Amino acid sequence: MILPSRRWSPRLCAFAAVTLFLALVARFWHPVYGLTELIQLDASNDDLKIAAFRAHPVYVHRDTGGYDGLYYAQIAYDPLLTSPELPRAVDNLPYRARRILVPALAWLLAAGRAGAIVHVYALLNPAAWLLLAALLWRLLAVADLRGWLAWAGVLFSAGALGSVRLALTDLPMLALLTAALGAAERARTRPAVAWLAAAALARETALLGAAGLLTRPWGSRRNFLVCAGVAAPLALWLAYLRWRVAPDAAGWGNFTLPLAGWVEKGETVILDLGFDPASPFAWTTLLATLGLTVQAGFILTRWRRFNEAWWRVGAAYAGLMLLLGPAVWEGHPGAATRALLPLTLAFNVLAHRTRAILAWLVLGNLGVFAGFLLIGDAHSHPREIFAGHSGGLASVVRLDTGWYNTERTGRHVWAWSPGRARLDFETWTGAPVTVRFAFALRSLAPRIVVVRQDGRELWRGPVGEHLAEVAIPLRLGAGHVRLELTTDAPASPEAPGAGSRQLAFALYDPHLEAAQPQ
Repeated sequence: MILPSRRWSPRLCAFAAVTLFLALVARFWHPVYGLTELIQLDASNDDLKIAAFRAHPVYVHRDTGGYDGLYYAQIAYDPLLTSPELPRAVDNLPYRARRILVPALAWLLAAGRAGAIVHVYALLNPAAWLLLAALLWRLLAVADLRGWLAWAGVLFSAGALGSVRLALTDLPMLALLTAALGAAERARTRPAVAWLAAAALARETALLGAAGLLTRPWGSRRNFLVCAGVAAPLALWLAYLRWRVAPDAAGWGNFTLPLAGWVEKGETVILDLGFDPASPFAWTTLLATLGLTVQAGFILTRWRRFNEAWWRVGAAYAGLMLLLGPAVWEGHPGAATRALLPLTLAFNVLAHRTRAILAWLVLGNLGVFAGFLLIGDAHSHPREIFAGHSGGLASVVRLDTGWYNTERTGRHVWAWSPGRARLDFETWTGAPVTVRFAFALRSLAPRIVVVRQDGRELWRGPVGEHLAEVAIPLRLGAGHVRLELTTDAPASPEAPGAGSRQLAFALYDPHLEAAQPQ
């Protein structure tokens, strides 16, 4: 009996890749904060953030450092830049506001609703990734392993996944640039100009993509009109910025003498590897830098393809790579991987279409390792024991003082206390509401547990080995409320031995419910 051979399926592998991406992004989802962990708002910016970031739930990182996405997300609340809050909240408003498209799109899609804008903004990069996946699949006409590697090399590059992880403007720009170049290939000049003009409003370096829209003769009226059409919306926006905000000279510090930034990056990577040879950050940074170098080398060694649009785009961004300064290269893996996303795109398209040996595709896409390291950086919440919505209230309940960390099974979540503990309720609501705080208590030995708020007793009852169900009405408004739990008996050791935990009572499955009408 002859069994039918199993053929490798690009579509099935693409489906698996998209599923993997969605699973990686889903790790950042929170029932109250949504995907706002991606925005990288840090506690150090608490005193600077706009009022909307205080009134609505936005995830705050602790001691990790903020990043640029938090500035663009705040601009999304006022894309016309009229709010007096923005100059203080955004580190360099004239510079950040150049890239207005993504913040403005978030505002439009949220219909200006303050509670939705930040969540829409956080979703735009994952949406851009999916759009790019569809555009690139068609552009590459994926039918074999080579095509799939080129497709996945762009989508899982350090630049693409870094833009998703930090909620930046780079990936939306790349999706629009891809749409523009795809339209140009089909001789649809007007849509190509429109898409590329939009890309330039997402990130001004997209202007270099105009190299892919030009045709012979190079000095023709058509080419002049194409360049003017691509640049006009950004020029008008910059004129508005100059009038509304202030003149801006920022950004030139991102450039330096040819190759100086690249050489310094190489020296830094080697030093980092010597300092900590086991560091995955150092190794993946090395691979990402090597991958960009291979991409530029591939493009520049094929100069005879000057008449091909994709070569001209790749060459334009390879030239940009040579001029990038240390500020763009520094860090893991460095902002250069995002700034040079169009180089990654042009390289993969050309390497696939010219049937370059497979080693080019492999070496040119070494940045995927840094990409996966970036997107895998989802934070856990060991002190959070409940998060959800009830009765028009968004709330997060955290273990404050006097608790061990949370423990979980598929059905239950709980935390033990050695005897005196506090719970912190952080809530967001338009007006104070009454809810029921429901939970269960258990102890290793019989005891009385008391629940108080600001010294006022809310509940008192016996607790033993079996779960004791409790429900307490609470009046909650926006802000923080704390409850204190105490007991009348000393804790019991968890197990024999000096190192065992001292356990007085455990709090099980706390949650807030809408209060029943009287």
